[in-house]
Amino acid sequence: MVTTRTSLPDPDDTIVALSSAPGPGARAIVRLSGRRSAAIAAGLVEGFTRDAGAGRQLVAGQVRLPGVVAPLPVEVYHFRAPHTYTGQDVIELHTLSCPPLVELLVGCCLDAGARAAQPGEFTLRAFLAGKLDLTRAEAVLGVVEAGSRDELKQALTQLAGGMAQPLQELREDLLSLLADVEAALDFADEDLQFVRSDELLGRLAKGLAYLTLVRRQLEQRALGERPFRVVLAGCPNAGKSSLFNALAGHDAALVSAEPGTTRDYLETTIAGEGLRLQLVDSAGVRETADDIESSAQDLGREQAEQADLVLWCHEAGAGPQEMPAWLACYPAAKLLPLATKADLGPVPADLLATSAATGEGIEELRRVLGERARQAGRAALAPSLSRCRHHVDAGLGHLRQAHAMVLNESPPELLALELRLALEELGAMVGAVYTDDLLERIFSRFCIGK
Repeated sequence: MVTTRTSLPDPDDTIVALSSAPGPGARAIVRLSGRRSAAIAAGLVEGFTRDAGAGRQLVAGQVRLPGVVAPLPVEVYHFRAPHTYTGQDVIELHTLSCPPLVELLVGCCLDAGARAAQPGEFTLRAFLAGKLDLTRAEAVLGVVEAGSRDELKQALTQLAGGMAQPLQELREDLLSLLADVEAALDFADEDLQFVRSDELLGRLAKGLAYLTLVRRQLEQRALGERPFRVVLAGCPNAGKSSLFNALAGHDAALVSAEPGTTRDYLETTIAGEGLRLQLVDSAGVRETADDIESSAQDLGREQAEQADLVLWCHEAGAGPQEMPAWLACYPAAKLLPLATKADLGPVPADLLATSAATGEGIEELRRVLGERARQAGRAALAPSLSRCRHHVDAGLGHLRQAHAMVLNESPPELLALELRLALEELGAMVGAVYTDDLLERIFSRFCIGK
């Protein structure tokens, strides 16, 4: 049976969870957040009192766990509201990372009145307390799930406000713009002009340009989620499968001295140094009248067309091996000729020499593939912003409509409506509510009702 969360969890509850990595280790951290967190810790930890000291407090104590003879040593870190991650009182219990003992400690916290935290609830409380906006809150997940240095860098940039700040600046500008438009409506009888048409067009164009950039980044991220795809191509028996196995680190492909062993294509994923590569071994390139072999050739060509990089494998000492015309026209960034079986013959000076038998050039080839993958890497957004795709599209649509209305001198009431709708989409992206902000801005700036 699948259960779904129908409403937000009660932020007044005191919650508890293991916040460090599970499993054996030197230290485990059990975190509580909420009004009763200090009281619960005081009832469990001998030597800790909830009212001692001010600000951040560190106390060494011990907890007596049920069924355990010796007391468990615990360091209690007390962080007081509102200067905490969640904006609430936070207690961290630092102890030995022994899973059975940690489970008992968490159980004692639950018995004392805490509730088990739901996934992401600490960060949810940080958002509700105004410590983070949605883009930063979701960047926390991006940091946790980062699979490479580049992904981690992007998530940290978003966590630091690299995406939220420009969105907030755009939202602030549109709020001011809407305030000017609304004020002009209120003072329509006095023929006052609060913002010129050319200024309206310029500020709307700026918003369109930024949201268009965000949309492009979202599209690039969709592409960036696919691993860098490398296809091995070459004449039959050129050593592609042996090189495939050497790069993969295990025997993933059948290797035989008989040409044409590979009919279908094989795939494997290799990872290292923060990169993921998808490696594909394809059938040897040759002319054939055989239906099965012809299908294998078509599959190999199709894989090469989908590749980010094609490795043309030239067998050392085998004489001229002409590259097919369809492959020779590939741009240099997508094609890397190299020599295989370097232990069996001379290698042209302009080719990287590799040998699956001796290991020559394998690590150098891995390094080159890593460089090519990084060069082709896209400045993808942290995973969180994929939820914003429809908000970006809708916001762009409303700003385009507003821009056209200014050009066509449409009624300002319609312009104000489109600006409001665009602000709703921006608010959805950052988790903000703009209505009260707008009313305060209008009353403070233009003294409406005086």
